[in-house]
Amino acid sequence: MLDIIARFGQWGFNLLQNIGHSGMFLLLMLLRKPKIKKLWPEICRQLHFVGVLSCLIIVVSALFIGMVVGLQGYNTLQKFGADSQLGQLLALSITRELGPVISALLFAGRAGSALTAEIGLMKATEQLSSMDMMGVDPLSRVIYPRFMAGLIALPVLTLIFSAIAVYGGYFIGVQWLGVDAGSFWSNMQAAVNFRIDVLSGIIKSLVFAFVVTWIAVYQGFECIPTAEGISQSTTKTVVYSSLAILGLDFLLTAMMIGGW
Repeated sequence: MLDIIARFGQWGFNLLQNIGHSGMFLLLMLLRKPKIKKLWPEICRQLHFVGVLSCLIIVVSALFIGMVVGLQGYNTLQKFGADSQLGQLLALSITRELGPVISALLFAGRAGSALTAEIGLMKATEQLSSMDMMGVDPLSRVIYPRFMAGLIALPVLTLIFSAIAVYGGYFIGVQWLGVDAGSFWSNMQAAVNFRIDVLSGIIKSLVFAFVVTWIAVYQGFECIPTAEGISQSTTKTVVYSSLAILGLDFLLTAMMIGGW
């Protein structure tokens, strides 16, 4: 019994230590204040790496998720004679929840893990220590551009996901199941409020982008510089990011709907 309590206490201590260490890492990175003009080419390159190269998985996933939500939604609404409300159901569920959350989970799995592996490999091959020896700050030159790219890319990917998912649901509901197109779009437009629905999804995506990219660059920068260490850090990035996304989604939703 005492052994279990001791292990639990050690786990809690290590967790608090890691949170504090990652917080100091973030603070040091943000306080560097590098010149954006000099780093803009690198930020654009990273935007292509974490954003453009993630478009395929975002678009394909959004299309199928929209089709599934459309099919399930129609099957449920039809029982109550409310199949004309399918557009409203699709738009609200996707813009508020599915768009930000699933985009962030896909981003963590594809871009977050890639960032961790790339930075970890740079550490293992002593590129980061070489920069430090030459008087080049690796936090400003390597970490900051990747952090900014992730912060910009995920909200854009979320908007793309939401748009494609809605059209996937439209295809199933209108083109396949025969829901009236006019009712589909008019009910959607009447139900969706930009400030409450669309903006809340964008705010969620910004928070998720901040946390996922922070975890990814931190795990890469602090990984053990071996093949096994990089593998462990990559796994931690995906696991920690996924848990953080789901936990923050609950907190943000509770605040936005007035639960707190």
